Amino acid sequence: MNCHHIDFGMSRRDFFGRFALGLGGAALGSLLERDAAAASPSAVPSPFQGILAAPHHAPRAKRIIFLFMSGGPSQLDLFDHKPLLNRMNGQDLPDSVRKGQRLTGMSGNQASLPLAGSLFSFAQHGQAGSTVSELLPWTAKIADELCFVKSLHTEAINHDPAITFFQTGSQLAGRPSMGSWLSYGLGAANENLPAFVVLISKDRIDQPLYARLWGNGFLASIHQGVQFRSGKDPVLYLDNPAGISGAGRRKMLDRLAELHAIQYEDLGDPEINARVAQYEMAYRMQTSVPEVMNVASEPERVLDLYGPEAKQPGTFAANCLLARRMAERDVRFIQLYHPGWDHHGGLPGGIRRQCQDVDRACYGLITDLKQRGLLDETLVVWGGEFGRTNYSQGKLTATDYGRDHHPRCFTMWLAGGGIKPGTTLGATDDFGYNVAEDPVHVHDLQATILHLLGIDHEKLTYKFQGRYYRLTDVHGQVMKPMLA
Repeated sequence: MNCHHIDFGMSRRDFFGRFALGLGGAALGSLLERDAAAASPSAVPSPFQGILAAPHHAPRAKRIIFLFMSGGPSQLDLFDHKPLLNRMNGQDLPDSVRKGQRLTGMSGNQASLPLAGSLFSFAQHGQAGSTVSELLPWTAKIADELCFVKSLHTEAINHDPAITFFQTGSQLAGRPSMGSWLSYGLGAANENLPAFVVLISKDRIDQPLYARLWGNGFLASIHQGVQFRSGKDPVLYLDNPAGISGAGRRKMLDRLAELHAIQYEDLGDPEINARVAQYEMAYRMQTSVPEVMNVASEPERVLDLYGPEAKQPGTFAANCLLARRMAERDVRFIQLYHPGWDHHGGLPGGIRRQCQDVDRACYGLITDLKQRGLLDETLVVWGGEFGRTNYSQGKLTATDYGRDHHPRCFTMWLAGGGIKPGTTLGATDDFGYNVAEDPVHVHDLQATILHLLGIDHEKLTYKFQGRYYRLTDVHGQVMKPMLA
């Protein structure tokens, strides 16, 4: 097996040597400087370089923009049109369709599971005739740029394990996130910005989003995602403390570089270099972050693509515009989270609001990338951690219903970066409850994403606690019908 890894094994001598340094040595180990890799012949290569000397095969994409719809959008009201549900509206979900599959505690104790047809109309769009709901008129305009995957399925039925599984390949917390794996494998393409950036829409939180979702797990800390925020301080603790000038900070880092070489030679701990790289990155980001966050130079015609909310920092539209600016600057993995899709009740009103948030902004992002010649080398992914049930959670009325979590089938779309446009992969049954054609597991999607960036998902591994780990665990296959 051709594996790329770093073994963090520590000898007895190394352990007692580190312990003897005490708190002073521990503090020194977290305040060091990246340039020591050049100053000391014993230093390991910069963590920014990535573990792979070259991609496993020719990449189709250079970067990813992942538009994560946290909470689980209802595929049955957006993309997966099921007329049978409207005809059988209010009738119980047949046992022959459910097949004893697990339900959540939120609807599992209901006296009945009444089928709920969508209140929204559907139409076919583009030359490919892709089906899109009336809720997404702007997305419908770019249907021929998208590949819809309607047969996704996952293993977890509740939010925390499901979103953790999607981001890290495991339902249990502690594994590296997808962006961290890409940073580890490919490194950063722009040394003045992180390889992995996270943006979260403001005022839409319904389910918690933990920093571990963009964490580095057991990989070096340089590979964790960096959250950018709206407001005066996009990255917390980036500015110099009061009374410290830029020149003074530079001198401090230069002196620490000399100490760094000594400590690394004594301990040989790669995490020293990783933390050092973060401090040096923070120094350079003092200039690069304000520049990338400043959208004042964007012409009105570009802002208009994304809609009026693009001028309001922290909105999904504003974050999509920032994602394009970061893509231009070769940020490797740009993760947007837009919460608010957990519609157990009041779905018609709630999903209207959510679609108003994202519809035009997604159109603007795809259109903007294409106009700039960036779409072919940028993979854009849209979707949540699971889908929603075909039956109503709670009371079903003529104008209102809710939908529970449904991991058995859901829809996502992808665009750019080697994806075959204007296509649909997979299908669900007439009830929209089970996959009927071409199932795609979350690990299959992860394997395909890595493949498009030139990575063989079976070969990008890391040895931790005696075992080789990878994003797709021991599963996953590249979904070739999705590839251009």
